[in-house]
Amino acid sequence: MRKINVGIIGVGNCASSLVQGRFYYADPEARVPGLMTQNFAGYHPRDIQFVSAFDIDMRKVGKDLSEAIFEKPNCTTVFHSSIPYTDCPVQMGYILDGVADHLSKYPEKDRFKAHDNIYSSYDEAKKEIVQILMDTDTEILINYLPVGSEEAARFYAECCLEAKVALVNAMPVFLSKIYGDAFKQAGIPIVGDDIKSQVGATIVHRVLTRLIEDRGLKIRNMYQINVGGNMDFLNMLDRTRLESKKISKTRSVTSQMKDGIKDDDIYVGPSDYIPWLDDNKVCFIRIDAEQYGGVPMNIELRLSVEDSPNSAGVITDAVRATKVALDRGMAGPIIEASAYLFKSPVKQYTDTEAREMLLQLAEPPSLVLEPSNGRHYERNL
Repeated sequence: MRKINVGIIGVGNCASSLVQGRFYYADPEARVPGLMTQNFAGYHPRDIQFVSAFDIDMRKVGKDLSEAIFEKPNCTTVFHSSIPYTDCPVQMGYILDGVADHLSKYPEKDRFKAHDNIYSSYDEAKKEIVQILMDTDTEILINYLPVGSEEAARFYAECCLEAKVALVNAMPVFLSKIYGDAFKQAGIPIVGDDIKSQVGATIVHRVLTRLIEDRGLKIRNMYQINVGGNMDFLNMLDRTRLESKKISKTRSVTSQMKDGIKDDDIYVGPSDYIPWLDDNKVCFIRIDAEQYGGVPMNIELRLSVEDSPNSAGVITDAVRATKVALDRGMAGPIIEASAYLFKSPVKQYTDTEAREMLLQLAEPPSLVLEPSNGRHYERNL
């Protein structure tokens, strides 16, 4: 089985957890908990090799990826510190809207320490980054840009199209919808958008919402509030950067409802930045519903997770799913992977349906079976 040549945009906490996990799960025979899929159509985590990386922080640019993942402002748990030299230097990315203005008010240890922009124009940056992707034989590029980086996200999507590189979009800019047709025409996959953690706020909220309606209750009001202390939460203190994030999280939850809910009756989104929490994310969910006889009931839940490892396992599946799509000549939005692994796929399914679709994709071609419910999923999106 060939290696999977992977590039990373943004060497932050999520990238740190992903790289650590690649080596933590190096033994394909070890049944170590934490992965949703141990063997994905013959691919294991050890088949991932990092060949390109981009960042704008002067503490990371120029260093090998094995070192850069442990630099500030990264603050996630180090669960596998012995990372071998990867021979993957972190290249200077193109600074567009990836660095929020308010960050300069905070200590350097908690925020980006931005390198001077080395590119004089959009076209120059694009030409250089496309060349790096081609020279390193990058097959799949993971977009880990900060929330609100709309221009930068589009820039790297266009770089992928020109370099013929598949894209895994982990952040909430709706690239699969914006560029889905272009990726299909180019003959390359795009998977996304906005990563859904293994057991995080969105998946728990979705499951509870579906459960309550399936049991015959009517949901009246609900909220999901999230706080944390990593760079992501610091970045999101600028509320002007949150529009796509709130849309992505809200629609992911409401997509599981039969009758929907009024905008004034639901709030889903980040609330505040608490530095000492570091990469720990705390989520508060409340759902008010009406049960038999119109009698009110409510559920309140507190969830605490280490944010970046919670998403790294999902990205490990997303990367391998994208590689399988490349192997099988699939192009455009890969709904078989996106529906289960991301908050905002181009088409929403229930999590039960989406999981079955992913597991079908994860089977070797000779072992792909008829779906247990007899359903075939339409790929003409």
